[in-house]
Amino acid sequence: MSNEPARRRYALVGTGSRARMYLQEIAGPHAAFAELIAIADANPGRAALARDLVVARGAAAPAVLDPAELPAAVRSEGIDAVIVTTPDATHADLVVAALDAGADAIVEKPLTTTVEGVRRIAEAAERTGRSVTVTFNYRYSPRNTALKSLIASGEIGRVTSVHFEWVLDTAHGADYFRRWHRDKTNSGGLLIHKASHHFDLVNWWIDDVPARVFASGGLRFYGDRNAAERGLGERPERGSVDSPLQDAFSLDLRSEPSMKALYYDQEQYDGYRRDQDVFGEGITIEDNLALVVDYASGASMSYSLNAHSPWEGYTVSVNGTKGRAELTVIERGAVLLGEDGRVLIDPSAQPEGVESDRTRPISERLVLQKHWETAVEVPIPEGEGGHGGGDARLLRDLFEGVDDDPLGHTASWRDGVRSVAVGLAGNRSLETGQAVTIADLDLGVAL
Repeated sequence: MSNEPARRRYALVGTGSRARMYLQEIAGPHAAFAELIAIADANPGRAALARDLVVARGAAAPAVLDPAELPAAVRSEGIDAVIVTTPDATHADLVVAALDAGADAIVEKPLTTTVEGVRRIAEAAERTGRSVTVTFNYRYSPRNTALKSLIASGEIGRVTSVHFEWVLDTAHGADYFRRWHRDKTNSGGLLIHKASHHFDLVNWWIDDVPARVFASGGLRFYGDRNAAERGLGERPERGSVDSPLQDAFSLDLRSEPSMKALYYDQEQYDGYRRDQDVFGEGITIEDNLALVVDYASGASMSYSLNAHSPWEGYTVSVNGTKGRAELTVIERGAVLLGEDGRVLIDPSAQPEGVESDRTRPISERLVLQKHWETAVEVPIPEGEGGHGGGDARLLRDLFEGVDDDPLGHTASWRDGVRSVAVGLAGNRSLETGQAVTIADLDLGVAL
């Protein structure tokens, strides 16, 4: 009798950059627990690259499918789970299709971008009894786990309020305005796509659910109107062109082999351009956002997101009846171009490629100060890899199973709903100028 673990059978749909993490891990460190049976993408060039990546790691070649063929493959191949890494607006359709075909779903954040999408996923999860896991990797980061543990210990007492500021720099933040995220119908805007991470963290940290949201914000830095107001003048529509008008905001896909192979060389199939000008036309998402969120327990949060900061990181302050906890994280202290004129786009995903700045060094610090006492620094266990050390731990739980986890790192679809509900209510508040009660969204599921 074999003592080897039974391998779960996976399909993956959507073979862009985020998918590569899952492909590499299934074919590599977690090959004893997972087997990739099929991959699907509407772009056959990218799908072929994904297949080749898996084979290069020594795994068997997965079948390459059109996304419409996925439900039939789930049934015929006995696929246990479908990993969804497609653009956000497509998540609901693919999650529901996977559940109805008989597989569990693992979906990149956000769970979905619309109220209708939430309802459909909720109905499918209840109808099929299958599981939906949202991959909130930031929960697994040691620094964020340390804050969760500190709050859960009762050291600061009952939480009364949270202040949360996240700044995206002019490399990482700008990138959302080059690609499909720039269209709010695709991504739901940064309140849905990016901030769902942040709202999930707060929900998890304070073990509470959002009840009401008021939002303010707008497109104030990127986009053609802002460029014209600042007198930036004529610009090329994309970065992958030979033009004297290129600048630090331009992304030339041809200069980076993986970007060229993944996107530039695959435009022939679908016309998707990954390198659009951040000061061009057609941007419908906001780059400055501020929210006030009320929670069911009576606590409140003030939240802000800026996508054109000169440095990247976040600060969190949690006030309680016994004191205050403060987490400060600097992921990149300055955006400096290399000798080749390029810069690493996402410092949180590839921290090994970021050089520390002397004045604002890469750092993380958690401080506890109780009433009538001096502040003390709380140790943070060292993390390795992307997203503050969260990616590796998330992948281990996904593919090898969850061990004893009293802090509850694994996020269910209900957690996905709780996080996206803040963004949905925030977007409605932006439209109406009024505070929006979560219950009035009629999500079809109790938070």
